[in-house]
Amino acid sequence: MNMPSNALQKSGGTTNPGYNAATQPFYWSMRRELWENRSIYIAPLMVAIVVLFGFLVSTIGLPERRRAVLLLDPAKARAAIEAPYDMAAIMLILTAFIVGVFYCLDALHGERRDRSILFWKSLPVSDATTLLSKAMVPLVVLPLVTLAIIVATQLVMLLWTSVLLITHGMSPASTWTYFPLFRNSFILLYGLAAIALWHAPIYGWVLLISGWARRATFLWAVLPFLAIAFFERITFGTSHFASMLKDRLMGFAPTAFAFKMHSVDCPQLTPGTYLSTPGLWLGLIFAAAFVAAAVRLRRYRGPL
Repeated sequence: MNMPSNALQKSGGTTNPGYNAATQPFYWSMRRELWENRSIYIAPLMVAIVVLFGFLVSTIGLPERRRAVLLLDPAKARAAIEAPYDMAAIMLILTAFIVGVFYCLDALHGERRDRSILFWKSLPVSDATTLLSKAMVPLVVLPLVTLAIIVATQLVMLLWTSVLLITHGMSPASTWTYFPLFRNSFILLYGLAAIALWHAPIYGWVLLISGWARRATFLWAVLPFLAIAFFERITFGTSHFASMLKDRLMGFAPTAFAFKMHSVDCPQLTPGTYLSTPGLWLGLIFAAAFVAAAVRLRRYRGPL
C-alpha cells in the first residue's frame, strides 16, 4: 500500500516522522552541561552525606539536651533546635557557590584546552546559546539541585530525630513545631534565588575569564581584585573596594530578609526591599555585560 502524497510531503519525502522536528539547541546545550559536569550534583551529595554523618554522631545524648532546651523561652528553644538544620543548609549553599565558581572557571577554558571547541563550533548552535546554557547552570540548575538536596537532608534529619525521641519516650512534636519543613523550604527557595541573582556578576566575570585566559584561570579571576584592594589600602589607607567585594558576596541578606532578634517568627522575607536595591540591578547589568563579552570572545577564540 502506497503512502498518500500529502503525508510524504509533510515528512519531507521520507517515512521518518521526526525529520523536520525542531533541534532545540538550548535544551540540548543544557543537557550537555549536565552530562559533562557531574560535579554539579555529586559534590553537594557528598557534602550532604558528610553532614548527615556528623549529625548522626551529634545526636548522641539528644533526648537529655532536648529536655533542657524545652525549658528555655520559645525564641532560644527555636534557635537551639534549628541550629543543626540551618548549619546543614549553610554548608550546602556554600558548596553550591564553590561548585558554581569552579564550573564557570572551566566552562570555556576546558573546551579550549581539550580542543573540543572545534567540534562544538561545527554544530548549528550559536555562541549566545552556548554561553546562556552555561550561565544557567550556576543561576538556575545549581540552586534547584541544592534546594532538593537540602530538603532531602533536612527531612532525613527530622525523621531520625523523631525516631530517637520516640524511642526515649518523648514527643517529636517540638522538632516539627520549631522547624516546619514546608515553610522553611519555601524560605530556602526564596533565599537561593536571591543569592543566585546577587552573585550573577561573579559568575559572569568568571565565565569571561574562562574564555579569555590561556592558563591559571583562578588566579586571573581573583588576583586583580586583591591587587586593587591592597593598592587602595596601602595608598589611601581606606578599604572601600574591599567593602564592595564583601557586599557583593554577602550583601543580599540584609535586603532579602528582615532579621528580628528574640522573635519566634524570624526571619521575614522582604522581596520588595531586595528588588528595589540598586546593587542588585547594577550587578545584573554587569553580569549581562560580562556574558555578552564572553559570547563575542568565544566567537574568535580557538583551542589552546
